[in-house]
Amino acid sequence: MRRGDADDAVALGRLRLRAVQHGSTEVTPDGETFVAWFADWFRTRLGTHVPFVAEEDGTLVAVAWLALAERVPGQTGRPRLFGDVQAVYVVPEARGRGMASAVVRALLADAAATGLEHVTVHANEAAAGVYRRAGFEGDAMWLRWAPAP
Repeated sequence: MRRGDADDAVALGRLRLRAVQHGSTEVTPDGETFVAWFADWFRTRLGTHVPFVAEEDGTLVAVAWLALAERVPGQTGRPRLFGDVQAVYVVPEARGRGMASAVVRALLADAAATGLEHVTVHANEAAAGVYRRAGFEGDAMWLRWAPAP
C-alpha cells in the first residue's frame, strides 16, 4: 500500500473508469477521453485529493481517496485539517483479499501522521464493515443535509 502521486494519474483514471462503469445503469463515459480528463482533474488537485493505492504486478487494483479540507482556524492560528474517505474501489478480480481494508488503513495512518482532526466517511451497508473494522464509529452529532431531488 502506498500514497499515489502525479505519476499514477493515468492509472488512477483507468481505475476510476472501471469503478464508474462497474454495475452502472447510467451511460458510461468514453474510455480514453474519461481517463485523460480524470488524470488532468487529479493533477490539479494533488493537494486536496490524496489516493492510497494497492498494486499487483505493477497494476493498480485498489484505491481509497482522502479528500482534505481546512476548517476555520482556532485561536492558535494553526491550520485545522480534516479528511473524508471517498471512492474506495477494488477491481473485482482482487476482491476478498483485504485490499479495501489495507488501503483504508494506509489512508488512516497517513491521516494520523498528518495531524488531521478527524476523518469521515459516508458508507453503504455493504462497505460499512471495512470502516468499522478500521475504527470508524457512528456519532449522533454528525448530521447530514441533502437537497431535495
